[in-house]
Amino acid sequence: MSLPISYSVRNVRARLRRTSLTIAVIALAVVASAVFLALISSLQRTLVSTGSPANLVVLRKGSDNDGSSMLTLEAYQAIRFFDGIARNAEGQPIVSPEMVVQPTVRAVSGTRENVLARGVEPMALVVHDRVRIVAGRMFRPSSGEAVLGAGTVGRYQGARLGEELAFGRRRWRVVGIMEAAGSSFESEVWVDARELASDANRPFPYSGIRLRVAAGADRDALVRRIEDDPRYALEAKPETDYYAEQAKSSRSLYVLLVVLAVPVGIAAGLGAANTMFAAVQARTVEIGTLRALGFSRATILRAFLLESFGVAMVGFAVGAVGTLALAAGIGAVLGDIGFTAATFTTNLVALRVGAGDLAAAFLFAAAIGIIGGLLPAWRAARLRPVEALRKA
Repeated sequence: MSLPISYSVRNVRARLRRTSLTIAVIALAVVASAVFLALISSLQRTLVSTGSPANLVVLRKGSDNDGSSMLTLEAYQAIRFFDGIARNAEGQPIVSPEMVVQPTVRAVSGTRENVLARGVEPMALVVHDRVRIVAGRMFRPSSGEAVLGAGTVGRYQGARLGEELAFGRRRWRVVGIMEAAGSSFESEVWVDARELASDANRPFPYSGIRLRVAAGADRDALVRRIEDDPRYALEAKPETDYYAEQAKSSRSLYVLLVVLAVPVGIAAGLGAANTMFAAVQARTVEIGTLRALGFSRATILRAFLLESFGVAMVGFAVGAVGTLALAAGIGAVLGDIGFTAATFTTNLVALRVGAGDLAAAFLFAAAIGIIGGLLPAWRAARLRPVEALRKA
């Protein structure tokens, strides 16, 4: 004969204090594991989502990022008319000459951070087609105006629409806010390229060039033509490859997160499993009574396993809600999480809890429920009824 499901439900209700403690411990384990997973996945999402496979990055040969590269106006004027470059409806080459500097900006907390300031021209919004102005407007050339990445808004003094952000030798009036699907562009400040080069006393007007390869064009042939031109000593690579190389600078942070997440997850899991183990082990006499009444070991194991799994699922649900609330609280109070990129500037990562993070936490909670309930129930069910009853 089998035990009805109502038996497990009544047991949970009868031991409400112990059950609540078990649910709380499992929920904490879920929160700990899910938050670490969300931070790792948010970091990966920010880094890999930057750049377009249709774009090329052109830098001075030997430079590994925009900050260490310099290009002349003549190089830009020559490259923009190469065959294989896409053109817009007006027939203009889709080429964005850009200047990158790393000025120090004062945060609202009083500390100072290096921000990536990118000098661009109007074609930048065509080349970087994932960038959208979501508030205000694009800056006007030669007007001292700036557009902020969404991650920088409110993080720095003057980093709000209509205010003035101070960096370099001047103050820039904020006229727009941009989003870029969570990519690292949201950590940047965009201003006019010529103004930025002048303010930074750069002898060359540009750091590099972004260009769109025409549909159907031979990208490798275009790369070879750029790199084989003896006048400028340049190199070109896909924009996605460029940002993948920049992401290497974050590997230390990624490794640190993994190193922290593994022991935290193991400790949380062991703690929750131990609580579950103790909850079942304390019911050895009850198991012996069931055996004396004629219930088989398999029936008892199934009932206790169902009970422990159900408690674990409730713990997961509480932990999932707690994880989402914690992520929302971190975003509201602390904003985005900053880390240092290869250009020594601050990249901002928004902590977002994804379905994959919660799915992994679900499997974690399920394992706790199964292992934490199965082992002690199996041990107790294998006792002879008389031996189990003697433990009373």
